[in-house]
Amino acid sequence: MANNLMRAVQYSKYGGGADDLKHVEVLIPSAKKDEVLIKLEAASINPIDWKIQEGVARPFLPRKFPHIPGTDVAGEIVQVGSGVQSFKVGDKVVAVLGNGGALAEYAVAKEGSTVPRPPEVSAPEAAALPIAGLAAHQSLTQLAGLKLDGTGPQVNVLVTAASGGVGQYAVQLAKLANAHVTATCGARNMDLVRSLGADEVLDYKTPDGVALRSPSGRKYDVIIHCAHNIPWSAFEANLTSKGKVVNTTPGFCTVMSAAAKTIKCSKKQLIPLFTSPKKENLDFLVNLVKARKLKPIIDSKHPLSKAEVAWAKSIDGHATGKILVEP
Repeated sequence: MANNLMRAVQYSKYGGGADDLKHVEVLIPSAKKDEVLIKLEAASINPIDWKIQEGVARPFLPRKFPHIPGTDVAGEIVQVGSGVQSFKVGDKVVAVLGNGGALAEYAVAKEGSTVPRPPEVSAPEAAALPIAGLAAHQSLTQLAGLKLDGTGPQVNVLVTAASGGVGQYAVQLAKLANAHVTATCGARNMDLVRSLGADEVLDYKTPDGVALRSPSGRKYDVIIHCAHNIPWSAFEANLTSKGKVVNTTPGFCTVMSAAAKTIKCSKKQLIPLFTSPKKENLDFLVNLVKARKLKPIIDSKHPLSKAEVAWAKSIDGHATGKILVEP
């Protein structure tokens, strides 16, 4: 911090993908009221990061250009703003950034979206958790009603794209809820998904492009949908009479479809997920990792100087687990 500058990666307009990411030096931000400044050790990329670059949240996000993207970070607090009571300089933390800023050497986070990182949880493991882990957690608990302590009734759960960022967590958390888990993924990742606890694993590459039917003939009470381009008809045929499909990457069409099914009073539901950075949920996940009850799967690590490679890999859509960037 000697010269008050840091390395960062940013873009200055919508569109352009990895080619429009620029390496710059900018002023290190300062922690304002109820904020902490974190020296980053690791950050992870989520599909929503590059979808924002494509304009999916236009004109609301980014709030201004140029924009440093990314939300999931782990590191050490080097400055605390006025009013901060939960943390001090030197604390190791994991955080969700509200306005981006992860692809940099330093970032500012709200105290309310920051949790402690115990020594048993590495920076890469912690950075791999927030958005993907929260999406899986909130899909299963808040929208599907599962109890992760295993005290609820056993249900049949299908997880699509189970080797991806959200899917890997959904499989593991569903098993904590004592669910019977069927999962879809590519052939090369089937053993990995089994190792995460899936009871049945299906290769998604079939002649019709959709493999959802359980080999044991089970109908699903819950489908955690982390893939793309699967028609409602394929889900509906494999759901129980009151089954729920939680779409973890909803677009406009998903929201409209969910509304239409509500209007029709269907007992089978399509529910869009809008992930919320709830501190208590993130702290719960971090402690599961500490207890080795949850394992973040990391696809690859890239230096900040090669952030565009990580960005392009995420856009490609075939990562196994999470893609990390390290300053």
